[in-house]
This record gives sequence, structure tokens and C-alpha cells, in this order.
Amino acid sequence: MSIYREYDIRGIYEKELNKESVTKIGYVLASKIEGEYVAVGYDARSHSPVLFEYLATGLNAGGKKVLDMGLVPTPVNYFTNYQEWDGITPSASVMITGSHNPSEYNGFKITVDKAPFFGEDIYALGRECEALKSVPEVQKLDTKKINAKERYIEYIVEQFKHLKGMDTKIVYDCGNGVGGVVLPEIFEKLDLDVKGLYVEPDGTFPNHHPDPSVEKNLADVKAELEKGYDIAFAYDGDADRIAVLTHKNNIKGDMMALLYSLVMDKPTVIGEVKCSSVMYDELEKRGAKAIMYKTGHSNLKVKMKETGADLACEVSGHIFFKHRYFGYDDAIYATFRMLELLKEGIDLDAELTKLPKVFSTEEIKVETTEKEKFLLMDKIKELLQNPSSDFPTIKDIIDVDGVRINFENGWGLVRASNTTPVLVTRFESVNKEDAILYETKINSLIEKAKEQL
Repeated sequence: MSIYREYDIRGIYEKELNKESVTKIGYVLASKIEGEYVAVGYDARSHSPVLFEYLATGLNAGGKKVLDMGLVPTPVNYFTNYQEWDGITPSASVMITGSHNPSEYNGFKITVDKAPFFGEDIYALGRECEALKSVPEVQKLDTKKINAKERYIEYIVEQFKHLKGMDTKIVYDCGNGVGGVVLPEIFEKLDLDVKGLYVEPDGTFPNHHPDPSVEKNLADVKAELEKGYDIAFAYDGDADRIAVLTHKNNIKGDMMALLYSLVMDKPTVIGEVKCSSVMYDELEKRGAKAIMYKTGHSNLKVKMKETGADLACEVSGHIFFKHRYFGYDDAIYATFRMLELLKEGIDLDAELTKLPKVFSTEEIKVETTEKEKFLLMDKIKELLQNPSSDFPTIKDIIDVDGVRINFENGWGLVRASNTTPVLVTRFESVNKEDAILYETKINSLIEKAKEQL
């Protein structure tokens, strides 16, 4: 059951994701889908095509036909749900990807009826798969190839044709992930001045790990940026997360949202609990509506649909546009929306310099176990009811996802990760001393909670 996670299914190839388990996943998933067609694509990992075959076998056994989009980024997979293919609109899509995980991992991101399939739906699917004895045999795979990659490239080029030939020198790093399947062609068709690093998809990730939220993975693209380029972009393994780099800033997702919203008229913007107070406060000052919600791409997509929001973001670089787009996270689309801002004459660094200065930590992870992480959160909430006399004064607590404790000069966050056996913490204040104080006191609270479990 450990492969069935909050937002997706994820495990080690052969050990956990093998012919038996993946065929069962396909078969049980078929029973959750009303329509006839499921679109399936995969990332650059060497075992992804094998998993495609196993999954398609299970889907076929469950009565579904498979639209095969081959090697594509995750956003292209999402895109297929909004398109007709010879009169067929898929009822669901599955992306076979290990995202930014090590090369032995793989997994499935599932969309049903244009909505994320996650949480209890995934856990219930897992329980059914565990109880299933066998899957009916399939004599011949029923799959139909579709050129989703070409359709997506045409769409992006059309949407951003006004950027053609713009005078900006761009360097980008695909990290040998699957972004390299579409980005070079889009840049070429738009006649942009670019240099690509590690664009060749290679699921062994020979140059660096494809996670742009980790600073050391940006070393090569940063070095290249200093050689006369104006802006740099980097992508994770399946190209649904982006890093944006200028000569002065590594722009996190919450600050990207502030920049993107500059050209929107009083938008509704959703952020997660890890986003800076600066983002929420500045949006409100501009007359926008800011909503704080749970971390996780599935959660944010559902909340966007519920609220009609124009934009959503995660600090890690998931950016979701409903404004002029479909409402899912797409690092490739986000690239061209950022270039649009430059074309409009917006100085990214100057805009960020105008913002109030705060001191923020990165995400800090506290090791625990799958069993204990939620019990720890319950204990922490209990201890916060009656904190020690030396605990900083609490203004209020937001408990939409873990606890975000607002203090006089900042905030501290503790939440249980939905994907790994850790508590995630982050701290922010208008001065460095208080940021350190909040971190110290909340860490003491976590230790106390551990002792009392």
C-alpha cells in the first residue's frame, strides 16, 4: 500500500511497480472511468515504456481503449484532456512519471474528467488492487497513437506568437528531463535567442538531479547565465515545475505569482501554506483576492475550480494558470508568460526590490515515520493550546494544512508531508533574529511532542 500516495502512485520499478501491480492498477482504474478512452503518456525513464504496456493491458482488460501519446511532459498529458483526437475526447489521462525522484522510481499521475484523481480515491484504488486476485487476459493491446506533442507545440507557439524574435537572451536547463521533447522546438518556432542545457531526455539523469528547487542543481545554468544571458529557466523531470533565475534572484513560486499577477485585473490568486506573507499582503494591497490553501498540486487544482481563481502557485515552482489557460500546472507555459512580462517592459528584479524585505528559511524537514507524522501534528496542535511562557506571542493559527502560526513579526509553519515520512517546517520574519527565534521555539515544541508520543 505504500505506493499509493496522496497525489499520485509512486514506487520503485520492478520491486513495487511491476507487471502484476501495474496491470492491476490499470484494471481497477478502468472501473473508475465512465468514458471509453484513456490518454496515456510517459517520461524519459528507461522503464516508462514497459510500464505503459502493463498499464495499457490493465486498462484494456477493464474495457478501456488507450490513446498513446508516447514520450511527453506532464503538462502535455494534462493538455490532451482538453482536446479532440479524431472526434475522441479522452475521459481520463495517466502520466507515467517519477517526476524529480531518483531514476529507479516511477509512478502515475491520474486525471479523471479533467480533475485530479487523488487522496481517498487513490487509497481506495490501492485497497481494491491489493484485494484483487487476478486480471482477465488481453490477447492484443488496443492502443491508438496520437500526436499530443505536436498539437501542444502548435498551441503554445500560437498563444505566444507576439514574442517572436524578441530581443532577450535566454538559457534553460531541462536536466535531461522530458521538457527537452518540446521546449527546443517551441523556442525555434518563436525565433528566440536561446541556449539549452541537458535537453536530451535521459532517465538516468547523468548531469544533475532534475529538481530545480534544490540550489545545487542550478549550478550549471547559473554559471551559463553569467555569460551574457538575460534570464534562465530550469525544469524538473516531468516539466510541471519551474525555476526562474535572474542575475540577482532565484525567483520562488510565490514571488512568480506576484509578478504574473501584475498584468491581471484584480485576480483571485491561491497560494499554499508555505507561501510568504509578502505575497498575500501585496496581492490584497493591489485589490486582488488572495486565498491560502493546502500544499499539493491536486489540492490547488480542485480549489481553483471551486473558487474560479485565475492563478495558483506553490513555492517549489508549480504554477497554475486559469487566466488564458486551462487551470493546471505547466512549467513550459509559465516560461512564456514570464517572457511576456519582459516583453511588456517589466523589470523583474526592480519589481522584487520594491517588495518588503523579509527573512525566510527554505523548507526544513524533520525526519519522522509515516505512522508518527500525523500523530505528531495532533500533539503539536494540543501543545499550542497552552504554550510555554517563553513561547513567542501567538496572534492566530491557520490550520488549513498543518499549523501556520502567526506571530507579531512573522510566522512559522509545521505540516506533515503527504508524500514522505517528514514534518515540513518553514519560518519567516521581518528581521533575522525573530526568524531564528521562531525556528528555535517551534523546533523545541516538535521535540516536546515527540517525547510525549
